[in-house]
Amino acid sequence: MMQNRKQTAWKKNRKLGDIQGGRMRTKLADNIFNRQHNLQPPKDGEEKPIFIHDNPSRDFYFPVSIEDIKRVLSWLPEEHISGLTHIWLRKFRKSDHESGDTPQGEFICGSKVQLIVLYPFPKNHKMRFGKNKPENKVINFYKNYTNELKEDEKGWFLEWTKEKVKKYYLEILLLHEIGHSLDSYYKRFRSKAAVKQREDYADTYAKLWSNRTTISFED
Repeated sequence: MMQNRKQTAWKKNRKLGDIQGGRMRTKLADNIFNRQHNLQPPKDGEEKPIFIHDNPSRDFYFPVSIEDIKRVLSWLPEEHISGLTHIWLRKFRKSDHESGDTPQGEFICGSKVQLIVLYPFPKNHKMRFGKNKPENKVINFYKNYTNELKEDEKGWFLEWTKEKVKKYYLEILLLHEIGHSLDSYYKRFRSKAAVKQREDYADTYAKLWSNRTTISFED
């Protein structure tokens, strides 16, 4: 059951903890992670993860529902998700998106909280990178879902379809963040210098478990 805002109050006076990777645009500014927030851990016996669902702005939408996410979680081994406490479908500012400075997802942990955040997608299905053309390695990452790289007066973007966005969020983005949560639990790559190892581990986890399931991600 989705919790209301009172039940899942987002305290703004304390730092929650460590933020790890997440699939993101390469032009992601570091200061987007400088947030001072804290969530309360679930109480004993409370169902987890607790879901928080923002209403995105009119130009954005969440490609996946809470039910979609629960379906993916049900396919995974219990020990892979038992530590997750919250999943937040969180809105962001349109201005950040158009500059290419918005993440797609992130994993945050600390104070007995393990939180996955997924951000909305533009309704026009244009994934913005800003004025600088993205590197080939960035385009190659998305090639199984889209290779429609284009440019307009606002800069470079990849054009998606609704169906491909949903598949990407469930097959890659969500599973990638779950990979980060496992990495955090086992403390494999904890040093600040191990960013690449953490990202590689999360990518490998996402590919492995999206390939293992025989259940379709599509409706």
